[in-house]
Amino acid sequence: MYLVTILGNLLIILAVSSDFHLHTPMYFFLSNLSFADICFTSTMVPKMIVDIHTHSRVISYVGCLTQMSVFSIFGNMDNMLLTNMAYDRFVAICHPLHYSTIMNPCLCVFLVLVSFVVSFLDSQLHNLIVLQSTHFKHMEISNFFCEPSQLLNLTCSKTFNSNIVMYFIGAIFGLFPILAILFSYYKIVSSILRVPFSGGKYKAFSTCGSHLSVVCLFYGTAIAVYLGSAFSSSPRKDVVASVMYTVVTPMLNPFIYILRNRDIKSALWRL
Repeated sequence: MYLVTILGNLLIILAVSSDFHLHTPMYFFLSNLSFADICFTSTMVPKMIVDIHTHSRVISYVGCLTQMSVFSIFGNMDNMLLTNMAYDRFVAICHPLHYSTIMNPCLCVFLVLVSFVVSFLDSQLHNLIVLQSTHFKHMEISNFFCEPSQLLNLTCSKTFNSNIVMYFIGAIFGLFPILAILFSYYKIVSSILRVPFSGGKYKAFSTCGSHLSVVCLFYGTAIAVYLGSAFSSSPRKDVVASVMYTVVTPMLNPFIYILRNRDIKSALWRL
């Protein structure tokens, strides 16, 4: 599954970079999403494979903090990039005549940089909270990697403080992006329904179908494990949800985009 994830996302990056027809904002965001997925899944899966092979269940203090930081950066970048892609589709369908002016290269690069900076700041917030704990030794984590929400539960002396942090971060990287995506698609659907020709409606919907599939798959499992840990203490359910959004979702993203996107398929054939 890890090799399929790496190969599939690398194919998308190669296809977008090698075909000048795909040098558009949508595919620019898609190639960055593929890169973020590669880094995201590489944060924990290689370590998990080594642990399974060596029958080890230990990670160092520095290794745990590093894994949590990189996980937060690229996991949140996925959130932000999916929101950027929804905004791109909103401009393309609702304001087609101004698309090239609004979604200019400078704005696209700026949105990606903002996504990285905000994600980096979030990872540092997690680090600051965990580093405040003086008893972060010989702890058990009920997961196969250093999952931020579980570390917050372990290191925060008061459950109330842990919940506040989780709800705050969940609102920024879960609720707000989802609201922005829902608002974008509300406007998109409203514009599509006003198109008189069925062929135009199908083409407009087809450009959004793959993005919506990835959004539902990623956000559904990520929010379930992140906010669900504040309400229930079921480690098995958390692990299953973690596997879904850290291993399965990055693997399925290339398949969704390759199978549902003619431009990507034709670029891969040329490649």
